[in-house]
Amino acid sequence: MPAYHSTLNDSSAKLVGNIALLPLRTQFKGPAPKETKDNDIIDEAIYFFKANVFFKNYEIKNEADRTMIYITLYITECLKKLQKCNSKGQGEKEMYTLGITSFPIPGEPGFPLNAMYAKPANRQEDDLMRSYLQQLRQETGLRLCEKVFDPQTDKPSKWWMCFAKKQFMNKSLSAPGQ
Repeated sequence: MPAYHSTLNDSSAKLVGNIALLPLRTQFKGPAPKETKDNDIIDEAIYFFKANVFFKNYEIKNEADRTMIYITLYITECLKKLQKCNSKGQGEKEMYTLGITSFPIPGEPGFPLNAMYAKPANRQEDDLMRSYLQQLRQETGLRLCEKVFDPQTDKPSKWWMCFAKKQFMNKSLSAPGQ
């Protein structure tokens, strides 16, 4: 069974490094174009997360797949944080903090997939990539809280929390031991 790939293969999407800057439905400020359709790359990554997280290898078919890989790895980081949360409100605070915390981007030491991602060409691209990834992180955290927390009990779903220890492609966005 092959891994699920992004269906948002928009050849007109702007690239920064070799990551596609895809449109998002978001309330956070950033460089992403506004999405008008129902689904965007974050919805797609969350939808395919439970299936894709089991893969140790992932063939990149387009630049949108690189964006999806990053979001998938970030979802794992989010689930690690959400494990410790007792309510949706607490989870949203944790996701906001995680979303704005300093993080490495492709080309910097500490980024786990430097071999698969191109380093930004200049300072302007560097800033653009950092702000796009931060926008992705903030929106992903917010949407994940909607999926993970049960509206009746306000507790995290065990059907999501069981994936907190899984590593997609044997990689993690956080340093070992975090």
